[in-house]
Order: sequence, then C-alpha cells, then structure tokens
Amino acid sequence: MILLVAWNLVFGDKSSKLNVERDKITIEEVTEGDFKNYISVTGTVEPITTIYLDVIEGGRVEEIVAEEGTMVDSGDVLVNLSNISLILEISNYEAQVSRITNELRQARLLMDQQTLNSKSQLLTVEYEVIQRRRTFRNNEILFENNHISQEEYDLSHEQLELAEKRLELLRENLRQDSIFRTVQIGSLMNSVSRMQRNLEIVNDRMASLNFTAPVSGELASLDLEIGQVLTRGERIGQINILDSYKLRVEIDEYFISKVQRGLSGECDFSGRLFEGFITKIYPEVTAGKFYADMVFKDTIPATIRIGQTSRIKLELGAPKTAILIPRGGFYQSTGGQWVYVVNETGDYAYKRSISLGAQNPRYYEVLEGLSPGEKVVVSNYDNFGDADKLMFK
Repeated sequence: MILLVAWNLVFGDKSSKLNVERDKITIEEVTEGDFKNYISVTGTVEPITTIYLDVIEGGRVEEIVAEEGTMVDSGDVLVNLSNISLILEISNYEAQVSRITNELRQARLLMDQQTLNSKSQLLTVEYEVIQRRRTFRNNEILFENNHISQEEYDLSHEQLELAEKRLELLRENLRQDSIFRTVQIGSLMNSVSRMQRNLEIVNDRMASLNFTAPVSGELASLDLEIGQVLTRGERIGQINILDSYKLRVEIDEYFISKVQRGLSGECDFSGRLFEGFITKIYPEVTAGKFYADMVFKDTIPATIRIGQTSRIKLELGAPKTAILIPRGGFYQSTGGQWVYVVNETGDYAYKRSISLGAQNPRYYEVLEGLSPGEKVVVSNYDNFGDADKLMFK
C-alpha cells in the first residue's frame, strides 16, 4: 500500500478535474470539408442616388407646390419663394446696365463723328495737294521760259512740299486714330456684352425663386412651412433617383482589412437570393462598425422598398478544403487558443492547444491541433474555471 501511494504521488495524474453533466454541454465533431470564407451581415435598402435640395437664392416661402412622396420630373416647380431685396437689387442693376449702355452708345457715336471729321479734313488736304502740284508744274514751265521770278517758283515748290507733308501727317494720324478707335470700340462692346451676361445671371437669380426639381425622381422629403424664411444654401429636402437601388451594409470593424470593392454576396429578399457586389467602402468606424455600399449584379427584387433590411452572405474569399470546427461559445472564453478535446472512450475531455484561422457564421478554420473525427466541447467555458479535465457524469 505504501509503494502504491508513493507511485501515485510521483507518477499519478496531478491535473485539476471538474465534474460536469454531459447533457449540459455541447460536443461537436471536427470535420474536413469545403470552408466558405464569408460573413453574415445586414444591409438596408437605399436609392441608388440621392440628390439633396439646397436653396440657390434665399427668400420667404409663399407656396409649396409638390408634396413629399410624389414623383417629380426635372424642371417641375417645387416651391415658390419671394425676395423683396432681390427684386430691388435687380431693378437697380437693370437701371445701371441701361445707363452704361447709353453712355457707351454715345461714346461710340462720338468716335464715329470724329472719324468722319478726320476723313473730311483728309479730303480737303488731298484736294489742296492736287492744286499745289498743278500750280507748281505750271510755274516750272513758266520759270524755264523766264516768265516768273525765282522767288515765285520757289514759293510754289515750298507750298507743294508743305501740303504733301500735311497730307502724310493727316493720313498717319487717321491711321493711328482708326487703330485706337477699333481697340476702344472692341473694349466697349466687350464691356456691354459682359454686363448683358451679368444681367442674365441676375435674372436667373430671380428665376431661381421658383425652386424647381434638378432631376426626375421621388421627392423623398421637403421640410418647409408657409412663411418660413430660407437662407441661401439651406437644405430643404432630397430627391431619390429610383432607377436602381443599393444596400448600405453594416460590417464589424474586425473585417475592415478584408472587405474590398468587388466582393460578391447573396442578399435574401422574401426567401429568394439575389447576387450583389461591393462598390464603395466607407473608412470611418463608428461604435465598432463600418459601412459599405452593395449594388445588385443582375436582377433587382420586384417588391424592394427603401428602408427594407436584408441578410447578406458576404464572401471574403474563394472556398477551400480545410479542417472545420463548429462555432460555439468556447471562442469567447479561450480566444481560439485551446479547447477541451473528448478522449476516445468519451469519459472526459482535456485541454489541448490549437490554432484557428478564418471563420464564417458556421465554422472556424483549424490550422493545427485537431484532426478530423475528434470531438470537442464547443459550448461556453466560463463555468469551468482552470480545470484541466472535464469529467463527464
């Protein structure tokens, strides 16, 4: 007896044990099969595009023409506004434009008159040159025949040269004036055109008091009251374009590095599956979640409605063959670092270190530590303390 006790003290099982009722724990078998790397998420139906309505020109709400929830076409009047200050501003600007236009017209008329006067002077000087040239030619013949004096001959020659120089100077002056007037008239015309365009812009501001729909779609919201005063840029509602729909998908931040654009998934609507794919990922994380947009690949559910939710099986990778362990509460207790493995006779379960890889809503991928056919305890371990073995009873 002494030898038996001593042997047990040296070589006996010193591990801590805990008696548990077998029917109060969950035991699953480790298997090998196709591991589909997907996650189960929830998506909310939203319109494919939302156009926000911001007031272009502020004013007082006089009439609300369209109602929320109705379909509108591009250009339909939604709200009529009034703005006395804008009306006075436009009137003053129109008066200013009219005054400046008249001033420019008068300036152009004055330049045209100056041009006519210069041309008239040019004709007078040209006629004078013709006369002086004819007189000089006659005097030249008379001087050769000694009928006039040298002084009279030189005087006619000097008068001809003076007239020709005056003619040349007048022509140069007319040419410079023509260039200057051409540039000035062009500048004046550009000024008038610019002011006319500005006047059109001001008139457009007046027209914007009749606020119209920028696109065709469903008027989702129009938060206004008669008599309400709006400021420029204030948002008053939105229009949903219902050509198609998208799903705003809520995903746990754990998968933010694994979710990419182009990933496909299956959306459940009324028991039917529809295929979609990720088109946009929002990087902001809020309360441990981030969001992505998914659109339908081919067919859109016929009964789909904005705000409707759908369960989505989002694939993170291609299927592969792997050793699988069913999901359970043990992961929260051990972090997937070890499990209780049931022995061959099924009398107890003992701790064993393992390594897990990817996971989906049904299985964990086992990288090492378990073999197909083995059985493990997958229920929660919080009540087992530090026990090395679970003795079934």
